[in-house]
Amino acid sequence: MTSGPAADPHLRDLARLRRVKDRIDREYARPLDVASLARGAHMSAGHLSREFKRAYGEPPYAYLMTRRIERAMALLRRGDLTVTEVCFAVGCSSLGTFSTRFTELVGVPPSTYRREAAAATAGIPSCTAKQVTRPVRNREAPAPAPSIA
Repeated sequence: MTSGPAADPHLRDLARLRRVKDRIDREYARPLDVASLARGAHMSAGHLSREFKRAYGEPPYAYLMTRRIERAMALLRRGDLTVTEVCFAVGCSSLGTFSTRFTELVGVPPSTYRREAAAATAGIPSCTAKQVTRPVRNREAPAPAPSIA
């Protein structure tokens, strides 16, 4: 294993990035932005974004939105909250942005997901449903097939 002064800054950056990721996982429903995450990690916003993407495959804001959508999916599967209530419960302040990002990641709008997911995951333990319905990142959701009427 390499040790010495060259390895220390890299390890310190990795530890900071892990703390940022953990903070996003813990505080996803709170107002978070890259600038405040960077300040908390003692990094510039640009450096945090570049290094976070290098370490985790996506920038911090995209990771935050994925966590929010993942939690929203669980709340929508329960079926006892409206889409608007879910939007605000997961920390989004704009229903339009929430719906757009949800549709990009999941492939269907939140209202459609709410209607269809409760029946599709009935009887499945929530831990399994979470794993099976995990959102796809970076606009990788397949486009719905056009219906021939």
